Amino acid sequence: MNQFRKPDEFDVEDLRRKVSELREREQQVEAPSELNPFARQIAEQFRAISHSPAMLIGQFRLFECGCLLAIGLLMDAMLSSEASGIYLVRLGIIAIGAGLTVLMLQLVDTYQIPSLRAARRTAKRVATAWCIGFLMTVAGLFVFASTHYSLLGLGSWFLVGAGFLLGERQLTALAIRHWARNGVMERRAVIVGGGEPAKYLVRQLEQQPDNDIRICGIFDDRGTDRSPTVVAGYPKLGTFAELVEFSRLARIDMLIIALPATAEQRILQLLRKLWVLPVDIRLAAHANRLRFRPRSYSHVGEVPMFDIFDKPIRDWDSVAKRVFDVTFTLIALTLLWPLMLAAAIAVKSTSQGPILFRQKRHGFNNEVIEVLKFRSMYTNMSDQTAVKAVTKGDPRVTRVGRFLRKSSIDELPQLFNVLRGQLSLVGPRPHAISAQTGTRKYVDVVEGYFARHRVKPGVTGWAQINGLRGELDSDEKIRARTAYDLDYIENWSLLFDLKILFLTPIRLLNTDNAY
Repeated sequence: MNQFRKPDEFDVEDLRRKVSELREREQQVEAPSELNPFARQIAEQFRAISHSPAMLIGQFRLFECGCLLAIGLLMDAMLSSEASGIYLVRLGIIAIGAGLTVLMLQLVDTYQIPSLRAARRTAKRVATAWCIGFLMTVAGLFVFASTHYSLLGLGSWFLVGAGFLLGERQLTALAIRHWARNGVMERRAVIVGGGEPAKYLVRQLEQQPDNDIRICGIFDDRGTDRSPTVVAGYPKLGTFAELVEFSRLARIDMLIIALPATAEQRILQLLRKLWVLPVDIRLAAHANRLRFRPRSYSHVGEVPMFDIFDKPIRDWDSVAKRVFDVTFTLIALTLLWPLMLAAAIAVKSTSQGPILFRQKRHGFNNEVIEVLKFRSMYTNMSDQTAVKAVTKGDPRVTRVGRFLRKSSIDELPQLFNVLRGQLSLVGPRPHAISAQTGTRKYVDVVEGYFARHRVKPGVTGWAQINGLRGELDSDEKIRARTAYDLDYIENWSLLFDLKILFLTPIRLLNTDNAY
C-alpha cells in the first residue's frame, strides 16, 4: 500500500531543503549532454523571437507612471494660479500620486499578461485604482501645498486620467494579442515528464481562457513505450539531461513538472539538475487527489501548481535593478572619467597594444559576453582564456598594469558593459569561460556552480566585499565565492546592492590578493 503524506504534512520548503541537502552530498557535476539537432533547431527558433515579457511589463509600468505624471502636471498648470502653492511641492505630490496609482494597479493584478489582454474585464479594477490614486493626489495637494481647484477642474482632471488609462489599455490589449500570436508576450514553458500525466496537463492548460503559457515541448527520460514521441500535439524533444541546455538556448520562462507529488525521489533528482536555471519551476498539482495547504499553490488560469523555485530578481524587481544600474553608472562615469582618461593614456604610452582588453566570460543564463578591461598585460603575453591565473610578481603584467589591477581601476571600463545591459553594477563576478583552479575548471570543483548565473554578473559583488577578491588558487576559495554569490541571489534587494556598492571602495584598500 502506498504511503501518502497527510495533507498538512506537505511543505514546499521541506522539498527545497531536501534539494539543498542532496546538492551538498553530490560534489561532482554531471557533464552536460549535447542537445540533439531537432531540439536545437526548435530552441534556435524561439531564441530568434525572444523578448522578455517581464521587461516589457516593467516598461509598461514606467510608461503609465510617466503619462499620469505628465497629465497631472498639465492639468495642474491649467487649473492653478501661479500663487497657488509652491511648484516644487506640487510637482512632488503629483509624482507621488502617479506612483501610488501604479502601485494600486499592481496590487489589483492589472499588470499580468492575462489582465492586460482582457482590458474590458479589468476596466473596473483599473478605474478603482485610478480613483484611489487621484483622491490621494488631490488630498495631498490640498493639505501640503494649499492648492485648491474648482469642481469642474477636478472633474476634468479625473476624466482625462481615467480616459487615458482605459483607452491606452484597450490599445495595449490589441498589441498583446498581436504579440501573443508571434510568441512575444507569452511565458515559454516546457513540460518535464511525458505520458498520460503530461497529456492531461496540456489539455487542462489549453482550456484556460486567459492562459499565457506557450508550451515549447516535452522532455522525458522514458522510452516510447511509456512516453510517446508526441503528446497532445507537442513533440518530445529529448531527455532530462538535455533540458538544461535547451532551456538556456530557448530562454524558457517556466518548467512544469508533470509528475505526482508522491514521486519524491524522482522529483528531487530532477530539481538537483534544474535549480541552476533562472526560471520558475512548478510542480503540477492538477491530478493530485489530495488537497494541500492553500499557501502551497499558485495557479496558471485555474490549474493549480506547487511553487518549487522562483526566478530570482523578476518582474518589477528587474526593472528597478536596471534603473539602479543605469543611474549609478552614469553618476560613476561623470565622476570617474578623468581617472579613466588618465588610465587609458598610461596604458597606451607605456606598452604596445590596444588600450582595452576584451575577454569572453559567462554572463546571465550562461551566455557568453565580452567584458571590457584596461589592458594590464603585455599584448604578446595576454591570456584570453584565463587558464593560467595571474599570480604575485607575474612577469606578464606591465608596471602600469600592476597598479591598475591592485587598485581595480582596470575594471572601470566594465561600466560600459553595464550600460549595454550585459552586466549589473552588483552581482556575482563574471569568470572567464575557461577559468580554472589548478587543473580543474570551476564547474568541476563546485556542484551547482552555474546557479550563480541565474542573475546578471556584476562589476562588484558580495564575495568581493567579504575578502574573496583576486586569485582563486584553491578549491576552498572558489567554493566560498560561489557560496557568497548564491547567498546574494537568495537575499537580493536594492538596499543590499546599495550596501555592497558603498562598501566596495573601502574593501579595495585591502590589496592582499590583487596581483
